Amino acid sequence: MNLVTLLPFIVLIGAMFLMTRSAKKKQQAAAQMRDHMAPGAGVRTIGGMYATVKEVGEDTVTLEVAPGVHAIYAKNSIGAVLEDAEYNRIVHGAGDDLTIDTPVVPDDASSLTLDKDADKGADEAPKLDLGKKDEPAAEEPKDGPTEPKGDEPKDGKADGEAGAK
Repeated sequence: MNLVTLLPFIVLIGAMFLMTRSAKKKQQAAAQMRDHMAPGAGVRTIGGMYATVKEVGEDTVTLEVAPGVHAIYAKNSIGAVLEDAEYNRIVHGAGDDLTIDTPVVPDDASSLTLDKDADKGADEAPKLDLGKKDEPAAEEPKDGPTEPKGDEPKDGKADGEAGAK
């Protein structure tokens, strides 16, 4: 066998080795994070719930999910151990900076429908009529009906009517 035929197999084995190595490193980092949990730390579960650690067991963790409400979770259900400042910012809203220069997006589309008369009160804003306007009926000439124009049939019958071609 020559090297050219073995090259695809070598590349596949190398790729598999690198993928399993990186996955193993992630698992070890997660296990180390869970082992360093201490009572009083803020955590986020893999389901997205934020809670405070009350007690750490061998395979379980007791979390306080609300004041006075305790729940027992498996250790591997903890997605992240958060720093105190981050946990307080997320859960309690502490430290939110309300002087952000980015524009605030409203919850409704009212700002998208306003026009130049937006400074007027809501009662004075012009109403938009979305109804279909009636067009005046064209009068037929006095000397009888005219020839059909466009895509109208010459015999006056439309598709789907009896006797239509």
